[in-house]
Amino acid sequence: MKAFRPALVALVFCAPLLASGQWLWVDKEGKKVYSDRPPPSDIAADRILKQPGARGKSVDTAPAATTTTATAPAGVQVQPQGGKDKALEEKRKLAASAEAEKRKAEEAKVAAIQADNCSRAKTAKAGFDAGYRIAQTNAKGEREILDDNQRAVEVKRLQEVIARDCR
Repeated sequence: MKAFRPALVALVFCAPLLASGQWLWVDKEGKKVYSDRPPPSDIAADRILKQPGARGKSVDTAPAATTTTATAPAGVQVQPQGGKDKALEEKRKLAASAEAEKRKAEEAKVAAIQADNCSRAKTAKAGFDAGYRIAQTNAKGEREILDDNQRAVEVKRLQEVIARDCR
């Protein structure tokens, strides 16, 4: 056991050196990415926030002065000085509108179900209010005529459904 103690101490002191090889950058979707490997080649240098060898200090994140788009390599888009990526903003707007449409479709579906429940509850309550004999099928599959207490419970349940779904 005593022979392992120096190795353990050395490992504890070397652990921060292993952790110092971390990269930090902002991807195209605006999310911070931590990795032990360098970012892909399509990540601009001004999006790299931390890299190994910088002694734990962050890389200067101030945007470099862009001269003209003519000096940029072919196929590379120059980041606008405002710091907003138009394509990214457009994707976010499209995602937000798609989410809103999905939410509206769900609300319409729920409203249709509520309207159906409302009409069924009103029809059933009309039958109870008219005084018709109401029968239900029990667990054995036999028909049973509802007594006054069972009718009152069912009428109360139907009123709750009407109050909830018929707005």
